[in-house]
Amino acid sequence: MNPVWVVPVVAIALTEVAVLATSIYLHRALAHRSLHVHPLAELGFRVVLWLTTGQSRQEWVAVHRKHHTFTDREGDPHSPRMLGFWKVQLFNVVYYAREARNPQTLETFAPDVRPDRLDRAIFSHGVLGLVIGLGMLCALIGFWPGLIAGLTHAVLYVFVLAPLINAVGHRRGGKNFDNTAFNSRVLAWITGGESLHNNHHAHPRSAKFSARRSEFDPSWPVIWLLAAVRLVTIQGAPMAPAPRSTP
Repeated sequence: MNPVWVVPVVAIALTEVAVLATSIYLHRALAHRSLHVHPLAELGFRVVLWLTTGQSRQEWVAVHRKHHTFTDREGDPHSPRMLGFWKVQLFNVVYYAREARNPQTLETFAPDVRPDRLDRAIFSHGVLGLVIGLGMLCALIGFWPGLIAGLTHAVLYVFVLAPLINAVGHRRGGKNFDNTAFNSRVLAWITGGESLHNNHHAHPRSAKFSARRSEFDPSWPVIWLLAAVRLVTIQGAPMAPAPRSTP
């Protein structure tokens, strides 16, 4: 019998792995092209995301790029300023799915991330990936612990952390730069650095989201290690020095 702490630890670990893969690969590498990922590392990221989130690369990139194009104004798929904090926090998955099903959004904002052979054969089948991932988890730690850990991970990723980035990031926090997004130094620790949202909107091509010593971007050490072994090449413009900071 597994100790009682195994389920929450596994659920949190899965969520953080999914958050880091989303931030590094889908967000920084694909959506903003601030990283070039070696094919081996890219395959690893795609497998991890398939097993833990079932997300489509093209859909994620298209929705995110549209968010940057229409930030906090008509056309933004999930702005809390337009929709309200709780609508984005609780129903972000609905807004995301609605936009991701729009062919015009995919064609306009992600024509460079069209499905390839691996997508068509494997990775476009997101539900299958989730079922296989859950099955592997149950085989590793037991049926009920695996099922509970997998469902907890799904709730944490889909209904807590992913929407929290925008719900809080466009409502309140600190600012280094003049735009409509905000930084949360605390939330950045659990969102892969994504909650340094003000920094990111000021410099979307930067692979590093922190602009001050007091800010920590958890994805950056992973990127640095991957770059050290030549699995990632940093190609985006560096983050500019933060000119000011407000509480």
